[in-house]
Amino acid sequence: MPAAKTVIVADDTAFVRDRFSQALAGAGHNAVPVATVQELVAKLRADIASVDLLVLDIRMADSGGVEIVRTVRKLEGARRLPLVIFSGTIGSAEEVRELSALGVAGYVNEYSSAHNILPALAPHLFPDNFNRRSSPRVTLGIPISYRLGNTIAAALTLNLSKGGLSIRTMSPLPEGSKIKARFRLPGGKKEIETESRVSWTDRRIGMGIQFEKVDPADQAAIDEFVDRHFFSNRKA
Repeated sequence: MPAAKTVIVADDTAFVRDRFSQALAGAGHNAVPVATVQELVAKLRADIASVDLLVLDIRMADSGGVEIVRTVRKLEGARRLPLVIFSGTIGSAEEVRELSALGVAGYVNEYSSAHNILPALAPHLFPDNFNRRSSPRVTLGIPISYRLGNTIAAALTLNLSKGGLSIRTMSPLPEGSKIKARFRLPGGKKEIETESRVSWTDRRIGMGIQFEKVDPADQAAIDEFVDRHFFSNRKA
């Protein structure tokens, strides 16, 4: 049984805040919902050592975008606090670069379905079990087939980045396995084939694969899809 974690969910939208908190609490974690920057800073100052992860909306009413992350990082003990940003609150690729420089661990879609919340946060809750990637990821459940030797399996994806994807499966392959994967992007006219490597596995969730060889045209289609959907649900 994995250890319980304490996670602050900071978002001024009750629907998002409550749904993430409920998913975390349902898995045995201690979810701490906050609705304002003032409340967030107060909780971090009170007991930052007990916080394992901060999931943050950088467009809360009293925040200033990336500046809220700078404020958090300046707090005593917060320099190494794992921090995940709600992707819909990102305004531009420049903000992604700034957040990366501030050590943001990754991004999560605030509109993820309830059953995808824990898989999306697991790499940040249990980093020792994962090869974490901080590049933007799009929550995406599409069919994928993959082959290891003469064995072919089928599953659904959890999310997609420009360099790889996560797969939901109760029978993940060993880390380092070389596989050939095939999937079709939503609206795509052809299947994309990749030569990939299993970069992490977790029997509670699935596995992640890192693309090692992709046709340039297919890679361009993946890049365009991630960029388009990562910024498609920005918070006003």
